[in-house]
Amino acid sequence: MRAQFRLAFWLAATLAAGLVFAGCEHKDAPTGAGERHPAAAKSSAPQSASRVASSGALPNRPHDPAHPPIDCPLRQQGIDPSHLRPFEDMEQYIHFLERPGRAAWQKPNEVVAAFGLTGSETVVDLGAGSGYFAFRFAKALPRGRVIAADIEPEMIRHIHHQAMTDGMSNIEAKLIRSDTPALPTNVDLVFVCDVLHHVSERPVWLRKVTRAMPSNARLALIEFKQGDLPEGPPESMKIPRDELVKLVTDAGLVLASEHAKLLPYQTFLIFRKP
Repeated sequence: MRAQFRLAFWLAATLAAGLVFAGCEHKDAPTGAGERHPAAAKSSAPQSASRVASSGALPNRPHDPAHPPIDCPLRQQGIDPSHLRPFEDMEQYIHFLERPGRAAWQKPNEVVAAFGLTGSETVVDLGAGSGYFAFRFAKALPRGRVIAADIEPEMIRHIHHQAMTDGMSNIEAKLIRSDTPALPTNVDLVFVCDVLHHVSERPVWLRKVTRAMPSNARLALIEFKQGDLPEGPPESMKIPRDELVKLVTDAGLVLASEHAKLLPYQTFLIFRKP
């Protein structure tokens, strides 16, 4: 029974904000979406994509030059934040991602340190969720920048709001489509954690990622290991380590290093583009 509950909760939570992946809205703004918990979030991905495709840019309004407008990433992409779920509706899932016990096995600070960043790189966190890793990367890049990309507008709103609250100007929240993992041309590191097992067309998706990467850029891939683990997705969703390597090398990268002993439940691979 405990295993069944864990499986149900994992599916409900991870499908809410992964890739299969704030300050934009006041809390008292009307939502029009109604209340919804993470378990119902899977059905919102097509709606989120349709909002990007169908809604036009919001009209420009004059601002006091002394008080310029907040640069909201959702409004830039033509999404009306008043139609999103309220902040309160996402708190349960964000709490799950940010739960204190996760650090004991996810080891986020050790993962960031493993890249040996100089502090001026550009890092893209694909499927950033709540920004669990994105904010840690931002602290390690005082002269660089982090692009926290996700398919869920509510997560982009959360990251943007948190970055403004914390005064972190080197983190950019970006809404992307699940089939179009857009990257800047000058990216140094693409970070993909617990995301690839949600992607249905993995070879196609990875080729899109690797084609956009410049020579010598790195791609980090973290996925749960096979076996009965206290954390992670169901066994049927896991990708064997050798298959992970083949998928990425077939997409044009070479395996540069592997941190086989750092994470107890996950495979941690780093690839480089020739």
